[in-house]
Amino acid sequence: MAPPSPSGEPLILPNLKLKVLIEAIRMVLEIVYDEKFVTFSYGGRVGMGRHTAIRYLKHNVTNPSWWFNVSFCPNKFDEFNVDKLCSFIGEKIKDGMLIDVIKKLFECQVVRVELGGCYLGRGFPQESGLCSILINVYFDGFDREVQEMRLQMNRKNLKFELTKLDLNDSNVFYKPVKLHAVRYLDEILVITSGSKMLTRELKDWVLDFIEGNLGLKVDRVKTAIHSAVSEKISFLGMELQAVPPSVLHPPMSEKAIRARKKYLRQKEVRSLELRNARERNRKKLGMKILSHVFKKLKQSNNGFKFEFQIENEVREIFRTWADEVVQEFLGSLEERWNWHRQLSRGDFLSLRHVRDQLPQDLVDAYDKFQEQVDKHLTPIKARRALEEEEKRVREEEEQKYSERIVDDLTKLCMKVSAPIELVRKAVRMAGFTNTMGRPRPISLLFSLEDADIVKWYAGVGRRWLDFFSCCHNFKMVKTVVSYHLRFSCIFTLAHKHESTKLEAIKHYSKDLKVSDMNGNEEVYFPTERDVKMMGDKNLSDPKPVDGAISLALIRLASDEPSHSCVAHFCDSTDTIMYRVRLLQNHLNMNPLDEAQWVKGMGTIHETLNQKCLPLCADHINEIYMGKITLQDIDCTSFVEVD
Repeated sequence: MAPPSPSGEPLILPNLKLKVLIEAIRMVLEIVYDEKFVTFSYGGRVGMGRHTAIRYLKHNVTNPSWWFNVSFCPNKFDEFNVDKLCSFIGEKIKDGMLIDVIKKLFECQVVRVELGGCYLGRGFPQESGLCSILINVYFDGFDREVQEMRLQMNRKNLKFELTKLDLNDSNVFYKPVKLHAVRYLDEILVITSGSKMLTRELKDWVLDFIEGNLGLKVDRVKTAIHSAVSEKISFLGMELQAVPPSVLHPPMSEKAIRARKKYLRQKEVRSLELRNARERNRKKLGMKILSHVFKKLKQSNNGFKFEFQIENEVREIFRTWADEVVQEFLGSLEERWNWHRQLSRGDFLSLRHVRDQLPQDLVDAYDKFQEQVDKHLTPIKARRALEEEEKRVREEEEQKYSERIVDDLTKLCMKVSAPIELVRKAVRMAGFTNTMGRPRPISLLFSLEDADIVKWYAGVGRRWLDFFSCCHNFKMVKTVVSYHLRFSCIFTLAHKHESTKLEAIKHYSKDLKVSDMNGNEEVYFPTERDVKMMGDKNLSDPKPVDGAISLALIRLASDEPSHSCVAHFCDSTDTIMYRVRLLQNHLNMNPLDEAQWVKGMGTIHETLNQKCLPLCADHINEIYMGKITLQDIDCTSFVEVD
């Protein structure tokens, strides 16, 4: 049990043995329930995280009209909610001892479930490993009711589609009424493609079910219906809006078209130079082969004898050479026209009095030769084929343009954006930038080693990039990380060593390279190339940046004897003492005040502020880089150091 915070709220944390028990209970519940949860239930499940929910919204939700986000009043699970939760578990698991253990964990406040807060699924120490699975079990009945409503709407749409066969050849566009729902722990988003009256009735049913059947308090003022087209809605720390497909995939601008044409011209010039180089090399090779054959022929008395096989490489070179020559010839109208004119010019054998005086075999051979010339070398057929190819390409472009216009008029897609204003506010509040938006040093980090400073910045930057990698405006987040965080780190290192920015860049480079104990240079901060490679194809599902940006572990020069590392299952005694410094206490801000704090940004419990934790080099590195969180260490083993 951690001492009470300044506000008087205690924090009860489990030790390692109790965490093992909690993990065992979680595994049992996961085996029983995971396959029975509905498909739109995310959080606390393998492969079903925030990014998976966002991808579902982006790829499966089309033509939304109205939506609303269920906003819970901040409240903890009381005795009524715990009894109802245990009754839900008792319907599936007939084990009274297990249910009694879960009740005992709630009574001891080792497991706390608080809805309407900003700490679930973020890796904070006050969140128990059981919270996610218990919330999913508690809302499973609600999820199934919503799923049944979705299936009923789909069946009605199917019946209507079977009876509207006369609309297939008309210009009428049919938009079926659909219902989509996504729930990530205590965040619930409901989307409809019907009328506002239908959405209002659905909202009333949802709120009545949550308040009546689940006994939870809902903020009905904040749970408002928004237009999917004209209003943005915040969900999972991102902003959602319905937009036409051309907004997500805009057509090329005039500048981009000119740049593409320039690139194609340069590509054509490079290919021509490469073809000419190959031509020169082939001519040299051919001359060498002919010279060699002629030399052998002169040295031989009985004539030249071919006693060896041509190498496969030479054979392949001549084969590709012949193919390219034929292809180049057939693709050129001018070459065809010249050869056709030369081979058919002076057609005196077409005269009757000449043909009668020649042998019939010669006349027939000439006629066949002229047929082959007209078949393969006539430019009329080639011109006609090229015109047909150009016509086909032009028709395909017109078809794509018409489909794009129709989609813009009849289809809406989901646009996911990062809240840039909130990101900039968080950057400014954490001290990365000043009031003018320019990078500045953070004096709190001066006591850390240079490598730890870079790792702390790198952990914050990588978490931000990974978390917002699925957003449409990801480039703006890249700018925040690659400019504000990078140069704030450079300024911090420069001020620590009382040097200039240029000297720090010269020493560490812009990639912020630091040397390890063996003198090897390592790069922790995302390089500019790494930042460019990140995007929507990133399949990771990281936690938000809240736990990294609001936590600073300050190294202490302590005379205390060595302690064991507080990370789980680590017996290392070669540790360093670190003091926990929380952002809200350092800035003396109230996280509940949205005017001062960043909206939706969670905080670590304030009872851990100023606590000292012994950590080994490997685990402090993993904490800085975001590979582990405070949930993975024994926060009950803090050390009192003056």
